[in-house]
Amino acid sequence: MKDISIVIVDDDPEFSASVKLFFAGERGYQVLATATSGREGVEEILRRSPDVVLLDMILPETDGFEVMSEARLGGSRAKFIVLSAIGGDEYAARAIKNGASHYMLKPISFLSLKNRIDEIAGGNLPSPAPLRLVQNRMLDERITNIFISVGIPAHIKGYQFLREAIKMAVACPDIINSITKRLYPEVADRFDTSASKVERAIRHAIEVAWNKGKIENINQIFGVKVYSGNEKPTNGEFIALVADKMLIECA
Repeated sequence: MKDISIVIVDDDPEFSASVKLFFAGERGYQVLATATSGREGVEEILRRSPDVVLLDMILPETDGFEVMSEARLGGSRAKFIVLSAIGGDEYAARAIKNGASHYMLKPISFLSLKNRIDEIAGGNLPSPAPLRLVQNRMLDERITNIFISVGIPAHIKGYQFLREAIKMAVACPDIINSITKRLYPEVADRFDTSASKVERAIRHAIEVAWNKGKIENINQIFGVKVYSGNEKPTNGEFIALVADKMLIECA
């Protein structure tokens, strides 16, 4: 099986060097080139024909959106993984709409990056059928709409952790039975933090929603009276509830 070939396009040479060094120590990967500007990135992508491009969005000369567009017009079939310091659902959704397979916020876990590359190029970690139907943008949009309705603000840490946990529960429903041993540690790994911080941040996000008193919105979303104002779901209950709704909608 041939190595997965990678081109890195990022204006931070130290970051690119650290990513290259990581993959140099991993079997099955080859970093073909690095580029520090959008124009140079397009040239390297078309010259090297990589399987995967690791792409920053804010670049000199040409931004990441143009890099993806010009690479496609030039005949590239590379998969793009955006690695950006810019958060926000709208920006991420735009990147996905313009051809990115994944959008990851810096700072990133190199192990998580390796897993994302395997998913889109290596074929080693196939996703279950339900997740394929809603992967990335569609699933993110559905979860985001629920968060908006129940009053979970995007600026708190628990927002990202909770969304990732729900996506993992959609991909692998059994993980909800191992929330402390598997789910929290895996979310923590993806955000380069600790499992205990993930647990606390998710708990805080749920408490924020309940304190805003939007219980009627929650009951309306799920079609039944799930909770009253004095009741709060556990982290696992809320994650399972939203994940089940996603799976039902996409069945």
